[in-house]
Amino acid sequence: MTDQPHRATLASAVVYKDPDAALDWLEKAFGFERSMVITDADGNLSHAEMTVGECYLMVGAEWAGHVASPASVGGKNTQSVHVHLDTDLDAHCERARAAGAEVVRQPEDQFYGDRVYAVKDPEGHVWTFAQTVRQVSREQAEKASGLKIEGWI
Repeated sequence: MTDQPHRATLASAVVYKDPDAALDWLEKAFGFERSMVITDADGNLSHAEMTVGECYLMVGAEWAGHVASPASVGGKNTQSVHVHLDTDLDAHCERARAAGAEVVRQPEDQFYGDRVYAVKDPEGHVWTFAQTVRQVSREQAEKASGLKIEGWI
């Protein structure tokens, strides 16, 4: 089985009304790369995967009654996708904005040492992106936030 693609331990699957348009947009806005695209005999997208860093994202269509894009359910999200970047968070945000992403949280430094921004894609999925900009100890984060933190890695 040497031709099997590498699989990260965890991946997210995002459902779109128009998954073909989503693939193009995710490339343009976020720089994700297509790693697998499966189409049926009629040329309709059956399944796709995109790489981001060491992980992958599955992209698909609304294939069953319990699977929907936020665009089909009044913009509701039950989860968001979080991506950790190594560099250039602000430039990444500007790239997403230029591609039409709705910025719902401007880039901002957080008490735990990351800089974070959040956007909605054209179908309403919420994406957050973070970059570690400074090292912070648990004690420093607790003092800055007023929160009790357990399990600091």
